Amino acid sequence: MELGILEIMKILPHRYPFLLVDRILELEAGKRVVGIKNVTFNEEFFLGHFPGNPVMPGVLIVEAMAQVAGVGLLGVLPEEERKLLYLTGVDRCKFRRPVVPGDQLRIEAEILAVKSRLCKCRARATVEGALCAEAELTSALVARS
Repeated sequence: MELGILEIMKILPHRYPFLLVDRILELEAGKRVVGIKNVTFNEEFFLGHFPGNPVMPGVLIVEAMAQVAGVGLLGVLPEEERKLLYLTGVDRCKFRRPVVPGDQLRIEAEILAVKSRLCKCRARATVEGALCAEAELTSALVARS
């Protein structure tokens, strides 16, 4: 199953400039998801990170991985339209290479566990097959206000 930006925006509450998923390429709800983030020089964070040597901040790579994983929970969470996922933990996070303008970040997330209020996944971000970042992410399920 492939999802475009309009379908992604129906699932995730994030909006510009913080929506960090452009497309979902593969989706096995509750099991595995693959998404992409096109990294362009027009991103606001490149103004200050770092002038003359633009690098995507690691925390935003982790956030992009968490957003892709959130889409992967589509159809698994009860009453998902009334719930939000808050990132509550990042474990075993490693950054392997910088992400720069022009890169297409491919994010793969495997859902490891879904419990009543907690979800855990393992995510990897690559560019052209080269590993950029990896982490285990924990999220808490909360009611939307």
